[in-house]
Amino acid sequence: MTFQEIWEFGKTSGLDSKLSITGKTPWQTLGARLFVDIRDNPETVFIKVGRNPARFFLLSRKDEVNPDDINYASRATKATEGKKESSFGFHERKLHPVLAYFAYTNTSFNRGKQVYTKTIYHEKSKHNSLSEWVHPDMVGFYSPIDDWNGKLLEFNKATDKTAIRLYSFELKKEIDRSNYRENFFQAVSNSSWANEGYLVAYSIQQDDDLLSELERLSASFGIGVIILDLDDIDSSQVIFPARPKDYLDWETMNKLCEQNRG
Repeated sequence: MTFQEIWEFGKTSGLDSKLSITGKTPWQTLGARLFVDIRDNPETVFIKVGRNPARFFLLSRKDEVNPDDINYASRATKATEGKKESSFGFHERKLHPVLAYFAYTNTSFNRGKQVYTKTIYHEKSKHNSLSEWVHPDMVGFYSPIDDWNGKLLEFNKATDKTAIRLYSFELKKEIDRSNYRENFFQAVSNSSWANEGYLVAYSIQQDDDLLSELERLSASFGIGVIILDLDDIDSSQVIFPARPKDYLDWETMNKLCEQNRG
């Protein structure tokens, strides 16, 4: 079953109280737990079966499903331990593992695909007067290598298209009336090379005019906006979706590679 179906079945069976889930989107929290358990727990009792949408099954009964449909996720390091911060008294990079977790597990963002992320350490880059607003805070990628038939991948290699999806993230602790334009256009500049670009914040001032302006800018420039909920990470959400681009800016990516040899 999908994680939504598992949640609905568990709720009708009276099992939901055993999970101690108190967030606004408990089915999303359950889905995130299942994805992370399969990825990180060597003793997991679950397997992920199929794609688009992914479904979950018991590892002990894997012989009952087609082996080609089983998706064995890699045992990567946990993206986050769920640490909470109650104020802005923390460095911006404290948000990075939270976003990494969100990008990997939140199906409303990744549409059931596993997006891997990496922090860009600006201080190690080559700097000059022309390099301002070039580096995003984090980059992400999704590769269909686990989702596509091998022959289709070979065909893709033979064409001038690439199936890899690249993401750019600009992270801020707070967005308000005083900084929203600078923050937004920094995200625009830093994401020009990627398929999808996002402005990500821990806090966005609750102001109807500000939110309307962010929505307008998002629609005009194609930059998505994500709000991270540190009190309930699984309730983090995309408030304005990005407009995907089908092309990659290889010249800008080459410039970034030259400035970030490490």
